[in-house]
Amino acid sequence: MTSPASPELNLGPLMQINMPVKEMDSAVAFYRDTLGLPFLFQAGNLAFFDCGGVRLLVDIAEGEEFAHPGSVLYFRVEDIHAAYEALRAKGVQFVSEPHVINKTPTSELWMAFFSDGQWNTHAIACDVPV
Repeated sequence: MTSPASPELNLGPLMQINMPVKEMDSAVAFYRDTLGLPFLFQAGNLAFFDCGGVRLLVDIAEGEEFAHPGSVLYFRVEDIHAAYEALRAKGVQFVSEPHVINKTPTSELWMAFFSDGQWNTHAIACDVPV
């Protein structure tokens, strides 16, 4: 028995990421003012930011199935030590200092993890040539 031909699926680039938070005003201030993400707009308990061409939706979960920490966002930086110090100066609470995650013959991947103060952990990351 044969099945009818399935239409081809072509997923496009990532459009939006949802980041659940506990409190909207402090979350907006963190992502806009502390991290410096361009604020796009807010509609009630939904706030939207531009994250390098991907929209970041920060919201208060309306249902239990969404009331949990979000995925880790990894922000690429040019100089991990400078970014680490700049964010610390803005009051960002880091879970770890910059450290090597992986080494290859040509580069090292450095990361430092931080909290958004809402229950989410994110990271700054940098590939350093060796």
